[in-house]
Amino acid sequence: MPNTDSSAPVTQTISILGCGWYGLELAKNLISLGYLVKGSSTTAEKLPMLFEAGIQPYLIDFQEDGEHYDPNFFQTDLLLISIPPKRSSSAQHTFHKKIAGIAGAAQKQQVKQVIFISSTAVYGDHNLEITELSSPEPDTASGMVMLEAEKLLTAQSAFTTTVLRFGGLIGPGRNPGRFFAGKQEVPNGQAPVNLVHLTDCINFTVSLIKTAAFGTIYNVCSTDHPSRQDFYMKAAEISGLPIPGFVDELLQWKRVSTQHIAPNFHYQYLISNFSTWMDTDKL
Repeated sequence: MPNTDSSAPVTQTISILGCGWYGLELAKNLISLGYLVKGSSTTAEKLPMLFEAGIQPYLIDFQEDGEHYDPNFFQTDLLLISIPPKRSSSAQHTFHKKIAGIAGAAQKQQVKQVIFISSTAVYGDHNLEITELSSPEPDTASGMVMLEAEKLLTAQSAFTTTVLRFGGLIGPGRNPGRFFAGKQEVPNGQAPVNLVHLTDCINFTVSLIKTAAFGTIYNVCSTDHPSRQDFYMKAAEISGLPIPGFVDELLQWKRVSTQHIAPNFHYQYLISNFSTWMDTDKL
């Protein structure tokens, strides 16, 4: 659901490094609000699509063995970095160097504000209620890599870094009913889910930018935390997929809350009841 408030300053420029599933939709929303948006891709074939969406396209690629970027991309009021580490554990060690390269380019072009899209995986599953004040203790390789990237960016003095830790992403093209469809004896059925819909990811980001509540860490996660078995069984049923079976047990878990610590920023989640959402929306 796009944010239709057109009060944004039309001269503000935002560069989105990584126009994927979230970045592209965010860019379209920001353009509709009057922002000038620059967007990047690592493949030249995607650039025409960005241009057609009203995005100024740039071929940007930071790799361990070299960097390719146009300095003009980093001439912006706000740089948003949305490039998750690759799933392959063998490739995750390169992510830190990639983020370091991006930070260096941002510093050279005198970027003042950076938003980094991270993940609630930085907390790990330690049987705790989590807020932004909780100390991250990742228990996966991807969580560890994300936390190191956060530390690298927030340690920079040349620009201010805001970190958005997204919960598990659902929305168009990411039907949760497919995650466990037909599987049986899935462990940890009573563990709470920590998910967020693309609509809320976009609206949270836009609200943050408008408020300029920068320089802190935010958990971006729905306030609803049904059990894995309740959520995924219903998602499969609604989608007409084979219903999975879960072991009715509670093993490792976390419940992520959003305790906004910026006094001038508040956000109300649009999708705060997954059962109602699944009853009324197409998955």
